[in-house]
Amino acid sequence: MARIKIDLPPTYSFLTEIKVRVSDINYGGHLGNDALLSILHDARLQYLQSMGYSELAIGGSFLIMADVAIEYKGEGFLGDTLIVQIAPRDFTKYGFDLIYHVTNQNSKPIAYAKTGMLCFNYTTRKVMSVSTEVRARMEVF
Repeated sequence: MARIKIDLPPTYSFLTEIKVRVSDINYGGHLGNDALLSILHDARLQYLQSMGYSELAIGGSFLIMADVAIEYKGEGFLGDTLIVQIAPRDFTKYGFDLIYHVTNQNSKPIAYAKTGMLCFNYTTRKVMSVSTEVRARMEVF
């Protein structure tokens, strides 16, 4: 079976901490894969807000997630504090990737992930170009 391999950057421009809640735990007694995706979403929203953006307002467009890849590295448990670091990478005309590095409070790796984000216009139902202002801010933030 071919395995996903996330190419991790040497540095990250954003860090947040998110607690694992009881609703994040699956029947195996650890952090569920669906809950991890929601935690990544929360971290992404915090990252965007730290720059004055949201998924509904970023340089004149909306953001939609075009793809996601998650490389699971360890288990998360109820009460753990997850440290989520984010770095933007691989800008194209219409979007960019966000790379996530997730560890627990003891620096144990939990997951590496990538979300492909596209700028989108919900009125025309078409992708839009990433604004130069957004790209410039993300690349130096």
